[in-house]
Amino acid sequence: MPAKQPSLRYIGRQLAQLRHARQLTQEDLGERLEIGAEAVSRLERGLVDLSVTKLLQLADIFQCSAAELLVAISPRAQDQAQTFATLLDKLSAEDRQFALDSVERLAAHLARK
Repeated sequence: MPAKQPSLRYIGRQLAQLRHARQLTQEDLGERLEIGAEAVSRLERGLVDLSVTKLLQLADIFQCSAAELLVAISPRAQDQAQTFATLLDKLSAEDRQFALDSVERLAAHLARK
């Protein structure tokens, strides 16, 4: 079996989080995607690439645009920054500053590892 690509693992984790947030089992999601639960498991473990067709089906299932889903599952820093910006946008100025300070401390801590 080929080694998993880090980006596929990340995408798989994000898909699992989206599925859990909507309280779906792998079986539920598999039924909606017309694939088996084991295929959903392989997607979530990052063992297989996500096809464009499945991406569009997931966007319908999760009730978001394909672009939103792409940003949500992207391992790219600029896409993750867009996700942070969306989250911060919902906060007051004081809470945004608190969140920024927290992320800066966390990033500094992780950079030392």
